[in-house]
Amino acid sequence: MMQMEEQEESVRGETGRVKREKVYEELKPYIYCIFSNFCFAGYSIISKIALEKGMSRYVLVVYGHAFGTLATALLAFLFERKNDSKISVPILRDVFFLGLLGAVLGRTLLYAGLEKTTPAIASALGNLTPTMTFILALLCRMEKLEISRRGSQAKILGTVVAFAGATLMTLYRGIAVISLHTRSSHQHVSSSKLFLDRDSIKGSVMLGASYLSLSAFYILQTATIKMYPAPITLTSLTCLSGTFLSAIMAAILDHEASSWRLSWNITLLAPIYSGVVIYGITIYLQMLAIIKKGPVFITAFRPLATINVAIMGLFILGDALYLGSVIGATLIILGLYATLWGKEKEKQDKLSEQTVCVEESIEIK
Repeated sequence: MMQMEEQEESVRGETGRVKREKVYEELKPYIYCIFSNFCFAGYSIISKIALEKGMSRYVLVVYGHAFGTLATALLAFLFERKNDSKISVPILRDVFFLGLLGAVLGRTLLYAGLEKTTPAIASALGNLTPTMTFILALLCRMEKLEISRRGSQAKILGTVVAFAGATLMTLYRGIAVISLHTRSSHQHVSSSKLFLDRDSIKGSVMLGASYLSLSAFYILQTATIKMYPAPITLTSLTCLSGTFLSAIMAAILDHEASSWRLSWNITLLAPIYSGVVIYGITIYLQMLAIIKKGPVFITAFRPLATINVAIMGLFILGDALYLGSVIGATLIILGLYATLWGKEKEKQDKLSEQTVCVEESIEIK
């Protein structure tokens, strides 16, 4: 009897362990995405502080990509050293343009826009990236648009709503909804102009251009990874290309040798965080999530970073939340989810059509 009870307990313990492992495997992609968006939120705040401390945006791009090259090269050695894919001239050409789009245009314009706006606005406008990517994919004939289908209608509606939100955030400030300023400074904030000043509008436009460049980056990356199916190695090569190209840009536009000096403060933390945490850890975790759930799944978590940035900006930087930003960010997020729903709807329709075709062919046979 004692042996039977011990066996039953052993079986129950093994069953419980298997169930816990299954639950953990199911939760992994969610944990990866949530952690990644916290990292992205920290990236916006740390970059903003470094820029306010006087760090050159051009130098920040160079050092960030340099640390990113080292971090991703280590990951590539650990996980992709058995990669047999050969690097051809077309792949090198694409790597060059990926460095140009990602580092020279994408990151430099992002930092330029961040200098003139707030991390909350930068993160909220970042939710336009899937919408911009969809438009570019449509122009490149990588996506099809059938107006009669509900999925396509949802994507069009989502695109319009998202851009309406972006326009509102770019032009309209409104009253301060939440502010942690003192009473005198709060009165100053409340009595500020309802519409953004020229610098803020310029910064928002720069951010929009940055995300457009990053959308083009994702389109080219999708095409390149089909030719060179080693994502971590490709990321490392892209960071290396971005390092060289941004170093040339920095040498032309920033002639001060003091700009390149790193101290034991935020000027060292910002590029290390950008290179190691964002290009290394976060991108790797997102790849693991994409393998299990697909790219649409990780995109759905983007608004989480926006909320995190708004909260962190409020408490760390003392940035007030304005009505225009809240309404604009809400519209962008609604537009994002409409676009994602439309894309998922189209996938389901295609799968059901393929199933019907297969069943009809079986019946004919």
